[in-house]
Amino acid sequence: MADFYHIGFGPEDLGDIPPTLALLSGDPNRATLIAQTKLNQTKTLSENRGLNSYLGFLSNGRPVLSATSGMGAPSLSIVVNELVQVGIRTIIRVGTSGSIQEEVLPGSVAISKAALCRQGAANDIAPPEYPASADPFLTVALVEAAKRMGVPYALGITASVDTFYEGQERMGSANPHLLRALQGITEEYRNLRVINYEMEAGTLFKMGNVYGFAAACISGVIAQRTRAEQPVLDAKDLAVQRAIDVAIAVAEQYA
Repeated sequence: MADFYHIGFGPEDLGDIPPTLALLSGDPNRATLIAQTKLNQTKTLSENRGLNSYLGFLSNGRPVLSATSGMGAPSLSIVVNELVQVGIRTIIRVGTSGSIQEEVLPGSVAISKAALCRQGAANDIAPPEYPASADPFLTVALVEAAKRMGVPYALGITASVDTFYEGQERMGSANPHLLRALQGITEEYRNLRVINYEMEAGTLFKMGNVYGFAAACISGVIAQRTRAEQPVLDAKDLAVQRAIDVAIAVAEQYA
């Protein structure tokens, strides 16, 4: 079978015991970091289009993929579709996120139990009213791992939107003239007890439910939107490492 066009590899590249679980990062550097620091006997599958993908083995000897979705739901939808076609049945998104609740601090992790999904790509998978819900068992496993490891976490609903600036009500960008429908939306989401913004989970969750695979999302919190629009760079490395560590712990249970 030929390689899939976007991810750049096929089932024949995955060995005699192919992985069924993928750790999916938006950032190719994060996918590389996971592969280089958390996996053994790592093999580069592809770096096609910046969608870096690696095959490696966990400490328990089980195979796993560290793959890249790219930024945003349209790119993620392509990658996930092709990953399912090569045999992946469990996907844990390891991302970054901005908190919109005062108590969810930079450096912690946000675990998404469902998404308020405002994403065009998701509407091609299922209608807007179709629930964007994470796999409950995989999500509980993330929470239990965070507790066990002493990682500060928040469990809640994530706002998954298509844009980093307008869709997350950032005023300090090239476009300070937000549409009326977006003005005040962060406060509205906060009052709905949404805990964070990110850009992929809602589409991933809908794909999981429609396609029949288990999907979950853990994000390192790198911004506190109740205080400032910009990421807190001093907290980024810690937040990302915590998200990776928790995801790896759960992968060792599920791979």
